[in-house]
Amino acid sequence: MFKVLSIVLCLFLASNIFAQSCPSLISPLNESSNIPVNTTISWDNVEGVTGYIIAIGTFSGGNDIIQSQTSINSFTPPLGLPDNTQIFLTITLFFFNLPNIQCSTQSFTTEDITVGPACTNLLSPNNNDINVNVGANITWAYITGADGYFITVGTAPGIGDIINNFDVGNTLQFNPLLDFPPLTKIFVKITPYNENGFSNTCIELSFTTGNIAALPNCSYLISPVNGETNVPLSPLLEWEPVAGAIGYKVFIGSSPFENDILEGSSFSINSTFVLNFEPNNIYFIRIVPFNDAGDAIGCSQETFSTLLGCGPYYDPISADLRTLNPEIDFPDVIELCENQIPVLINSGNNVDGHRWYFINNNADEVLISTEADVSISDIGNYKYEAYNLSAGNGMGIECSSTKDFTVELFNPPEISFVNINEINGGLYIDIEVTGNGVYEYSVFSASGPYQDSNIFTNASEATRVVYVRDKNGCGMAQFVINENKGFPKYFTPNNDGFNDVWQYSPKRDNNYTLLLISIYNRYGKLIKQINPNGQGWDGTINGERMPNSDYWYKAINSEGLIFNGHFTLKR
Repeated sequence: MFKVLSIVLCLFLASNIFAQSCPSLISPLNESSNIPVNTTISWDNVEGVTGYIIAIGTFSGGNDIIQSQTSINSFTPPLGLPDNTQIFLTITLFFFNLPNIQCSTQSFTTEDITVGPACTNLLSPNNNDINVNVGANITWAYITGADGYFITVGTAPGIGDIINNFDVGNTLQFNPLLDFPPLTKIFVKITPYNENGFSNTCIELSFTTGNIAALPNCSYLISPVNGETNVPLSPLLEWEPVAGAIGYKVFIGSSPFENDILEGSSFSINSTFVLNFEPNNIYFIRIVPFNDAGDAIGCSQETFSTLLGCGPYYDPISADLRTLNPEIDFPDVIELCENQIPVLINSGNNVDGHRWYFINNNADEVLISTEADVSISDIGNYKYEAYNLSAGNGMGIECSSTKDFTVELFNPPEISFVNINEINGGLYIDIEVTGNGVYEYSVFSASGPYQDSNIFTNASEATRVVYVRDKNGCGMAQFVINENKGFPKYFTPNNDGFNDVWQYSPKRDNNYTLLLISIYNRYGKLIKQINPNGQGWDGTINGERMPNSDYWYKAINSEGLIFNGHFTLKR
């Protein structure tokens, strides 16, 4: 008798695929320390992701340091990172035609810098530049360890008549309120600083302004027009000529975040040929006219997509990318209960065609079905292929997607141990389970309610049994626990005959035997181990009286059950 796997179950498991695809930090590693403040952060690449949105902050999920976008799996904070600080990184997967996926926050701690920063240098204008636009901004290079920068600008060395020793904070540019005077030599001194001080050796740099001139306006595509599809692979790109422009800088990229085709190449006319674009791609183009006064400001990005095929295609109405390759919602692992094979698996895809393969020990792909369903009789490795047919170029083209998956058998869950702590009038319960299934947990009853987490942070003190069951209906396990009330909450070792020692006192309904009790101070240091059947602890260590404080205990019984809690020493 075949057992049909529920489509709902398949979709439930598939919903976790993207979460499982969230990248892990490669450098620095999650929870690492003493990381350089000028580090480049890198992570696992996620296949199929358009780009990444990076949030960096000083608290979990925060973006108080930076929020930026990148199309590659690395990012260098342009202003560095604060020293001696726990840094939290949240990566969001960015897609054109799917909702963004925010991944769990990861963290690391930066190094402690104990010296002041070195000096920096001008980036724009460069030192000794001439004919600089009077409306130019001043930018400079990041210096490792800098928390901010003082800037002095003047029309003569050392006078600072435009601005004098102004703290611009942690930024790498300065935008003067007024334009610089024309045909004038401008002197600039930038002094980085941090909590340890600053350098007294930073020197003035200079540039000379040109005549007053107006910036040109932006341009836009004439051919292909913005959003056009089926553009030839070697097109002539043309754009609107702009009055007053002496040239055009052209930026072209295969994603909106990088210019991997052209990086600001200059053209004196309003057109250029581009050879050998890739088929079925969307391209992003930005045209920036310029003249002696500088570059046009705020020019926007436009798009076009190349020849038909499987896609992706740019949809100018929805601004999404479309593709004919099916999206396969299918889990990495199909988990089957013992003695319940063969089983019929449904792809859940409404497509033009299906192929199912069994991958044998020689890594050969053996075709076993061309239907939407497949009967699985053996554990092992499989591949599912779904395809749609495209009529591009007058002929049918298979646009396919594949998914490798594994079929496994598993046993019902087994509870290896249960760790119990008393916390604020309730119980903290941590259930450890062996097995390879998908489990859920309850401390209420065999019928639930259940939760996905194996940890209960505030269970009732009346809890007696914990339950674990497999989500696929392949079995249940339970574990009987006992009250953790035989440990006094406090004792008063003042020799008055009452509560002078701290010791476990068995309750009548306890059916276990404690083997050892360990006592720790509030810093987690082991200070005493006592026999549960002995005299207990009198509050001294080597004859020295311990101070009033909270102390912690850990007790282990003959069944391997661990009890944790705390008590108070009062004199």
